[in-house]
Amino acid sequence: MKVLFIFSIALAGIGCLEIGANSNNVAAKQAPETVMETPLSGDFHKNLPKGFEDPVDDAGRLLLREYGAVFLARGGAIPPKKVVFRDEADVVAFQDSLERSTAVIGGLRIELQTPAMNALKEAIADAEKAGLSIGPRGADSAKRGYNQTVGLWASRVNPGLAHWVGKGRITQAEANRIRSLSPYQQVPEILRLERDEIWFAKTLNKSIIYSVAPPGTSQHISMLALDVKEFENSKVRAILAEHGWYQTVLSDLPHFTFLGVKKTELAKLGLKEVVNSGRSFWVPNI
Repeated sequence: MKVLFIFSIALAGIGCLEIGANSNNVAAKQAPETVMETPLSGDFHKNLPKGFEDPVDDAGRLLLREYGAVFLARGGAIPPKKVVFRDEADVVAFQDSLERSTAVIGGLRIELQTPAMNALKEAIADAEKAGLSIGPRGADSAKRGYNQTVGLWASRVNPGLAHWVGKGRITQAEANRIRSLSPYQQVPEILRLERDEIWFAKTLNKSIIYSVAPPGTSQHISMLALDVKEFENSKVRAILAEHGWYQTVLSDLPHFTFLGVKKTELAKLGLKEVVNSGRSFWVPNI
């Protein structure tokens, strides 16, 4: 069986997600490029969690390609089985099913899945031996809930709708209809508009996915992601990789994901290495 996959990530120069006030920006690709027909097969799909809900629409497939590395997490971690969580209750049910640990690191309390936290603490200990530190960028650098992302999403969508109504690209009735939808329902609608270059990033000149993660899609929901304060330090990145933490989102330089395997295992799982801004990112090979 064949399905359509959106090929969306530029191999270099993609903007950092504007998740926090101190996010770093690099040049961003404006939009997904082409639609290609490929089989729903290969190592990546073979290694997805049992019972994984393959997306059936273009928006879900795009998000799987953008954020999909987390679904291959190993080392005792439990990855999600869906690309998009529907609402806060859906997220809470998943998070409550996990073994979690909390710790105060760099003066900030963070919560992660226990295997990810244990690996992080081991990385911190190794960093300290080398005279280095590893810590979170802010209070929301690890676990996040659904509702935390809704406000950020609305801060892009609502001004964008007003802008494009003013430009005559969409009608006021269409804007009102989209505003009336739940965030879950808005995601495919906004991505559909962007296919016509009606952009919703903060700068209104590129895709919203290069500005914020759509509600219910953030890797932080899985408690297997951490925004690292020292992300610019190559030695820190190497130590984190030794303990199963890798960069997996090309557009988000501070963001690391716990995959729980050695670097030599990543390609076998169905990930490919992409070098961007002098860094190695591991993204779905689909």
